[in-house]
Amino acid sequence: MKKEMVTERDGSISNKTAERLAAMIMKARHLVGFTGAGISTESGLADFRGPDGVWTRQDKGLPPPRSRRIEDVRPNRAHIIVADLIDQGFMKFLISQNVDGLHIMSGVPVEKIAELHGNHYLMVCDHCNKKMTYQEAGWDRRRFGPGYRRYPAVSGQPGCPNCEGRLYSSIVNFGDPLPERDFNESMEHAEKADLMLIIGSSLVVTPAADLPLITKRKGGSLVIINKGETALDKIADIRIWAGAGDTLEKIIKKIKARHSASA
Repeated sequence: MKKEMVTERDGSISNKTAERLAAMIMKARHLVGFTGAGISTESGLADFRGPDGVWTRQDKGLPPPRSRRIEDVRPNRAHIIVADLIDQGFMKFLISQNVDGLHIMSGVPVEKIAELHGNHYLMVCDHCNKKMTYQEAGWDRRRFGPGYRRYPAVSGQPGCPNCEGRLYSSIVNFGDPLPERDFNESMEHAEKADLMLIIGSSLVVTPAADLPLITKRKGGSLVIINKGETALDKIADIRIWAGAGDTLEKIIKKIKARHSASA
């Protein structure tokens, strides 16, 4: 495949590129999505390595960017379009580095997503791996805290309602292992993928960022949509320097137009 670089910074992709991507998505046998913090910026959350990201500003000696509270944000059009691609059967699985829970809020089925760094709203049992909301667990964060793995148990904290195992926040902090089941499932889908659509990730946080390399080594194509540089720019088949919302909206319109024309 001829490599294409779309370099309009903060701009909009061309109709030609949108047509090409729509055709690739519709032709793919096993499309896998991969998202990072950049897909949630339109919801009001700051990303990390974007042009105005948390770590980018820190490296420049600047204060953190303005960001809404995670409890106050809702899915944006990019999240909705990803959920639509899954609902229509084009995207077989979604791998996400985000903890904001916006993909599940947008309608992505829990069995179709691996949240490799956890979910702000979910706890997990260390014995049976059952996931549940804090409410379902009967966990009062004001009394028992966030329940991070590195925190000691608090007297009286509830156990898993399924097996009485110890409950933890599903959030993966620095130094914590990735959830084994989610990561193994992600590797399986990365191996199957003939196309991986990467949205809003700088691809520097490993081992999650190594998953696109599996797809590439297996002969699959990589499409990267991200405003800032990524660690895999040089091996991307198509590289789009534009916002997720505008880009995905153009692509989904082309897909719908193709459907209408063939109906």
